[in-house]
Amino acid sequence: MPDSLLQIRPQTHKVQIYIGQVKHHYGFDSAIDKETINTGIYLSKLGLANDTTADKKYHGGLERALHQYPAEHYSFWQHVFSPRNDKQPRFEAPGMGENISAIGMTEENVCIGDQYQWGDAIIEVSQPRLPCFKLNSRWDVTDISVQMQTLNRCGWLYRVIKPGIVSQSDALLRIKRLESATTVKQVCKLFFSEPLNKANLIRLIEMPALTPIWGETASKRLETNTVENWNFRLLDHP
Repeated sequence: MPDSLLQIRPQTHKVQIYIGQVKHHYGFDSAIDKETINTGIYLSKLGLANDTTADKKYHGGLERALHQYPAEHYSFWQHVFSPRNDKQPRFEAPGMGENISAIGMTEENVCIGDQYQWGDAIIEVSQPRLPCFKLNSRWDVTDISVQMQTLNRCGWLYRVIKPGIVSQSDALLRIKRLESATTVKQVCKLFFSEPLNKANLIRLIEMPALTPIWGETASKRLETNTVENWNFRLLDHP
């Protein structure tokens, strides 16, 4: 939808908000287990107040201040894996460690660079979420991280353009979309499906609003004609 039409038919999405504190669970330290926040909460450049991060190298920061995971995906995972055994956790939000959950927003219709007014704050989609091995332990599934990446059901991350107070009563209102915008799903395909395709890599390098490290990784692939080892991230082994 062109930005000029947003004043006529604004796209809004009701949200649920979640924050978590670091604790030892599933065999590692993480804040993946989060709780619902029903009151107003301050969103800074680094994320929601009192939402903590165990591994600051790979989580959090200016380019990964918020994580959103599509609420619709949980029914898909529930169908795929349950009932697998009596101990299988039920797939439901915020089981992927997300801060935001909403209906109607998926990797197929959310684009890199999309900006949303959210309460007093403005947030911008920065990159797909990179699934990691901790999700395998969380869900007791050997390779759900790999499946998420293969199926492009990764969710996405935000940078905060304008800090402010946000709450569940504040819907996400899209206020900006770049020309020739690229969906989160398309970025996943460019990055993962044909990781050494020159045209794909150049597109990633030149993509406005995509977190810089993605373009840097694409540049390194072009230079070396090799793909970085994903096994450490996805499976915690070489």
